[in-house]
Amino acid sequence: MIKAIKDIWKFSGTESGNIRNSIIFGFIVGIGRMIEMAGIYFIIKSIIDAVNGKSPSWQSFLIVLAGVIVACFAKGYSQMEQTHAGYYMAANKRIKIADHIKTIPMGYFNENSLGELVGTMTTVIDNVETLAPMVMIRLMEGLITSLVMLICVFVFDYRFGIAMLVIEGIYLLISSMMEKKSQSVAPMRQDSEVKLVSAVLEWLQGMSVVKSFNLTGRGDKALADALEYNRKSNTNMEGFYVPYTIAQKAVLQIGTFVLILENVVFYLNGTLSLAYALMMVVMSFMVFAHISSAGSAMAIIRLLTSSMDKANKPESIEKMDENGDVYESDKHDIEFKNVSFSYEKKQVLSDISFQIPDKTTTAIVGASGSGKTTICNLIARFWDTDSGEVLMGGKNVKTYTLEALMSQISMVFQDVYLFADTIENNIKFGTPSATHEDVVRAAKEAACDDFIESLPDGYNTMIGEGGASLSGGEKQRISIARAILKDAPVIILDEATANVDPENEDRLQKAIGKLTENKTIIMIAHRLKTVREADQILVIDDGKIVQRGNHDELLEMEGIYRRFILGRQEAENWKI
Repeated sequence: MIKAIKDIWKFSGTESGNIRNSIIFGFIVGIGRMIEMAGIYFIIKSIIDAVNGKSPSWQSFLIVLAGVIVACFAKGYSQMEQTHAGYYMAANKRIKIADHIKTIPMGYFNENSLGELVGTMTTVIDNVETLAPMVMIRLMEGLITSLVMLICVFVFDYRFGIAMLVIEGIYLLISSMMEKKSQSVAPMRQDSEVKLVSAVLEWLQGMSVVKSFNLTGRGDKALADALEYNRKSNTNMEGFYVPYTIAQKAVLQIGTFVLILENVVFYLNGTLSLAYALMMVVMSFMVFAHISSAGSAMAIIRLLTSSMDKANKPESIEKMDENGDVYESDKHDIEFKNVSFSYEKKQVLSDISFQIPDKTTTAIVGASGSGKTTICNLIARFWDTDSGEVLMGGKNVKTYTLEALMSQISMVFQDVYLFADTIENNIKFGTPSATHEDVVRAAKEAACDDFIESLPDGYNTMIGEGGASLSGGEKQRISIARAILKDAPVIILDEATANVDPENEDRLQKAIGKLTENKTIIMIAHRLKTVREADQILVIDDGKIVQRGNHDELLEMEGIYRRFILGRQEAENWKI
């Protein structure tokens, strides 16, 4: 349990001060309960005195009231501090994970890892958010208050103090055994929660495929297995706790019976006054109620620590070296020196070297899977090379800070991702300080102002997650507007016109021309219009550069490029 408390303290980070404050207020709650008990004793004594003809002491009611007021206010502040700590340490952890994953290789984000990450950011951290305040309130307040009240029992009569101490010791021993042995079921439950989120996420993302193949209600074995695993793990955990909770309740109930029996025996043999006897009965119920509250917290503390361990896992992923510098240069030439790269064991690039002079355009062509996109990703340092160097402005991209490197690069992907936000906020995503006028100007240059203005709320129109409410061409034009607004000196275009309809292609080509003025351009393209104006063309085949030159030079050579162009020309001349 002590280790668990240390884990909570460490996990809380900057919120540890609030937890410390809640513990201090917890002691004050205990003092308030002690004042209450003193007042209750005087009330009991006053009632007995009144029966014997003496006037009651009304001041004892004021003592109880004072104790109640102290305990209520202290408990309120304690709960506020613990609740603040619980929610904020969960929020801070989500932010830390988000900051961390921006610095790790893109290879981490495969489908399974994405589902696990989503499960961690949602369900797992939500457990921390919910359970941490509950555990701290019940555990700390229960232990502190029962300890203070136990001291009071010793003051009244040491015999009852010893008896209560033994009963509480047995209770806490059972709770400790339960907490230690629960480490076998709590991680399983957390794992099942993450797998369930991952399975649901995958199912929802593939819903179009499910519907198109009429598999609704069938073919969902992975989801069904995840649900069954989650059901089984939760049932096992609840079943695990049952014997221990029964034992805990039995100890407290038997202990209460023993204390009441002691009261009767001591009173009858004349070693205990009636006021003390009645007071011990009241105190036994109060002390056991608080220790029971602490015990219920110990029952779930392993689930909390398991959640915290799971939440800490993403930060253990090794991040790319960020010990770089913020370089500012007027030159943005790019050079690959003997670069090789593999995805796990599959080699994609093999010892390639080339130069892209500053403010020139380089087109990269080749078959699918030849390594074109990988070259662009290495420039942006989404991955690091296995060997060799990637230079920008004469400096290895590894020597830049990630922020400094990305501030100099704009990327327009073939598969555009837009966020569930307004169109305007999506366009200025990389330039949050941009004005509305800047956004409109970029949209006009990207040939998307017309369709935006036709929407009910114009630039304030909310779009679905991933841009689901827009067509592929509309999303791509918004992506180009985003890049125009960022105005970075290096532009990477990955099939930027792939999803654009023919009537807007000419306008978009002009927009790309505007975007790429006086910039260093790297483009992946298959369209003849796109590549023929490039200053140089790199032909990639099986991870190697097999041809290089401009359009006219390559067209004179026998090889992949000539066959590629002739094939494209033939396709463009087809008529229906």
